[in-house]
Amino acid sequence: MKRNVIRLILGTILLVSFISISISKPYQQFFTIPEKITLFEGQSYDIPRTFPVSASLTNKDTLSLKETEHTITIDGQTAGTNQLLLDIAGFPVKKVDVEIMNDFKVIPGGQSIGVKLNTVGVLVVGHHLIQTSNGKNSPGETAGVKVGDIITEINGNTITKMSDVAQYVQQSGEEHKPMDLVIKRENETVKTQLMPQKDKIEQIYKLGLYIRDSAAGIGTMTFYHPDTKKYGALGHVISDSDTRKPIVVKDGQVVSSTVTSIEKGSNGDPGEKLARFSANKEIIGNIQRNSPFGIFGSLKKQVPNGMMDEAIPITLSHQVKEGPAQILTVVDGTKVEKFDVEILSTIPQKFPAIKGMVLKVTDKELLRKTGGIVQGMSGSPIIQDGKLIGAVTHVFVNDPTSGYGVHIEWMLHEAGINIYKKSNSDRKAS
Repeated sequence: MKRNVIRLILGTILLVSFISISISKPYQQFFTIPEKITLFEGQSYDIPRTFPVSASLTNKDTLSLKETEHTITIDGQTAGTNQLLLDIAGFPVKKVDVEIMNDFKVIPGGQSIGVKLNTVGVLVVGHHLIQTSNGKNSPGETAGVKVGDIITEINGNTITKMSDVAQYVQQSGEEHKPMDLVIKRENETVKTQLMPQKDKIEQIYKLGLYIRDSAAGIGTMTFYHPDTKKYGALGHVISDSDTRKPIVVKDGQVVSSTVTSIEKGSNGDPGEKLARFSANKEIIGNIQRNSPFGIFGSLKKQVPNGMMDEAIPITLSHQVKEGPAQILTVVDGTKVEKFDVEILSTIPQKFPAIKGMVLKVTDKELLRKTGGIVQGMSGSPIIQDGKLIGAVTHVFVNDPTSGYGVHIEWMLHEAGINIYKKSNSDRKAS
């Protein structure tokens, strides 16, 4: 009986000790060391030395290793792969794959830009009633056409702009023959027939639909890649102001813009940059893609920001850290300025995702001028330790001093820029 009691007490002590160790901060830090670390040439990675572990490398060709009492630091030297081996008292406890990629740099933006988008087909943004001899109705709504639909074909003919629609409407009405519509509705194609009705007052045939073939607005340039001339901006998708749905882009243009004034943000109201397209309306680039991570395309040439016009390294999502950073943006005219922010939290994402960081404006001058993050600031590049880490994307409605940022890694991916270049040894092997 006494022996069983002793066993029970010892078992309880061991269990409590195991639980205490497993939930302790050093234990958690050690076992959250990633299975794989990716670095660029010249970049470093610190691992907290919370246990008496020893580190070694499978080879010294691509990495250098430095150990101190509190930290294990690996430095990427040349492109290639390696393995970091961690052991305690000679017993292996963890193996970490390390990939070192060729040095990669882009030029940060910050410039205020004007955006002009042309949709695929024509976008339905609303229904309206027509006064006919038989009363009021909307032929489009009767035909099952929904707000957010994109009309891409009428009677077998491709529709690219609003002026394409009018001739088919009048022809259909006069011939008393319904139009055959092909509609893009999110991820499906819908076919329907629509019979235009004659407006009793204006004496012309109408669809009973509000349609749009273009959209315009302002935002901020995030980066420019001089090797490919590709750029990224905004950091979030452009949605139609009426339907609130992402605009499916056929093509578009980017022009320079000038900030004329600022409507300051406050709780419940994020504020806004007021801007106009530059007087010469010179097209500086095209728009090829409108995605959840921003707009992307090519520039005719580099557009200097006057603040940081040389290419700088980028930071991958798992390398971004909490602490001080800066953003580049325009609050007056065309002058790009640098303002202080604080990265409050960051998520080391393994797959493309928006809202990877939470940041807070700490710069007194920016707070005085704007109240924090305002509309039109989306896309403002975020710089930390001289490296581009991401872009401002959204503001918190109830706290305009704070908002979200997207990791630059995913914007580059959306732009079609391959940052994961193969090393020389990998090229030979392939």
